[in-house]
Amino acid sequence: MKRQIHTHYALTIIVAACALDAGCNQSEEVVSPPESWTLTMSDEFDGPEGAPPNPAIWTYDIGGDGWGNNQLEFNTDRPENVSLDGEGHLRIVARAESYMGNDYTSGRIKTQGLFEQKHGRFEARIKLPEGQGFWPAFWMLGSNIEEVPWPGCGEIDILEHQGLRPERVFASLHGPGYSGANPISGDFSLPDGESFADDFHVFAVDWDPSRITFSVDDEVYHAVNSTEVRIFGDWVFNQDFFVILNLAVGGNLGGPVGPDTVFPSQMLIDYVRIFERAK
Repeated sequence: MKRQIHTHYALTIIVAACALDAGCNQSEEVVSPPESWTLTMSDEFDGPEGAPPNPAIWTYDIGGDGWGNNQLEFNTDRPENVSLDGEGHLRIVARAESYMGNDYTSGRIKTQGLFEQKHGRFEARIKLPEGQGFWPAFWMLGSNIEEVPWPGCGEIDILEHQGLRPERVFASLHGPGYSGANPISGDFSLPDGESFADDFHVFAVDWDPSRITFSVDDEVYHAVNSTEVRIFGDWVFNQDFFVILNLAVGGNLGGPVGPDTVFPSQMLIDYVRIFERAK
């Protein structure tokens, strides 16, 4: 069955999906970018079970105040929530446990202050959890967020997923005039009966000075041009951004935790690779 691809815009922006300029080698063993890309950062998450992610690349967001979205988890830096699995993956684990006043724990890691880049291809191979209330994401924020508060700093959501909808993922842009409940978004669905919890998939964004293109397994499903965005607000995607990986529980998008949702549950990341266009 053909994959179902839907593009929708809360602000009624009409954007046609465009073809990828270049594919990307997705080998699990060899990082070999195609001619049009140069690898700038790669984390393959190799290491012993229980080890933390590479501290030269990743740091943690710690806390449980809802993160502006009414999330229910307390994000920690404990190996119980964020660690390598010893088989070449990073695992972010959501647990049902009382911790620091919250009923759940999980993890949220980022490259802020360690690795930041403007434009290029950002991709990760991820296996998602399934269950009502889970909200995993692979996303980016403008590195000037301390000086220019959100949404002026910009946000690029490469992957967001509601565990209640195991077959569907979506991507969004947030900026001044198109943020919060009104981002510029597109979604992608697997064929009937398939779930993003069944296997790994490659989620990517190709980010150029005037266009941002999103894909799943190199299948483009959402593309946005700067001229279309400027109808609603500033194009704020010409500066360095940093990467975030997290597994939220509940929240405005995750919704209430279902009675059948299983804990602990994990988001498995096989790799994160970042490229720039070859000069």
